[in-house]
Amino acid sequence: MPRLLPLLLALLTLSGCATLTERYVPYAAPQPVGTAADALATLPVKGRAPKTGYSRAEFGQRWADVDHNGCDQRNDVLARDMTEETFKPGTRDCVVLTGVLADPYTARTIAFTRGNDTSAAVQIDHVVALSDGWQKGAQQLDADTRELLGNDPLNLLAVDGPTNNGKGDGDAATWLPPNRSYRCAYVARQVAVKAKYGLWVTQAEHDAIARVLGGCPGEPIPVDDSVPGGVHSSGV
Repeated sequence: MPRLLPLLLALLTLSGCATLTERYVPYAAPQPVGTAADALATLPVKGRAPKTGYSRAEFGQRWADVDHNGCDQRNDVLARDMTEETFKPGTRDCVVLTGVLADPYTARTIAFTRGNDTSAAVQIDHVVALSDGWQKGAQQLDADTRELLGNDPLNLLAVDGPTNNGKGDGDAATWLPPNRSYRCAYVARQVAVKAKYGLWVTQAEHDAIARVLGGCPGEPIPVDDSVPGGVHSSGV
């Protein structure tokens, strides 16, 4: 069969059936392992692309159940990151009503209560902001892969709401958590996400991450296997 593969590909090309291959080119981007510094060294360094065409809708359904456990990703992350959780009856523990968050960004303890006036106290942050990802390679990914990026637990953290609002779409060159003791883990997670999805960093971003990691040699790369790491390009 391996000997026939080149012939089959040639025949598909001649017949015009190679469009799918041209549109969806798999990256060799398994989830990295090892240290964050090693993974950082593998990331391409490029300039920021224009933000043209970006919208939240480009990353698919908000809080899609990409790990197929029956619960939406927002509630999954709340349940993962908080303690003392209670759940809405009849939801198979899929809707978090209350909990306590040890906020990694501020080192504060936050009591969470679900409600129109209270839920925003704890928000779910995209560690690699979607707008930042869009300008650093995500616009070249196909729609399904962008939805994975927007909902991958590796890229999601429950955090203090006002602090998350202050972050906006900043990268490590423009924003780091006020809690200095969490900065190593934070930039390591950004590196893990960018490596998993084939995204790049700017020179300023690379240097900012390297400075943080310089203070924590051997910082491991975080791993989350609940969402597969196969990444595909749209060919655009």
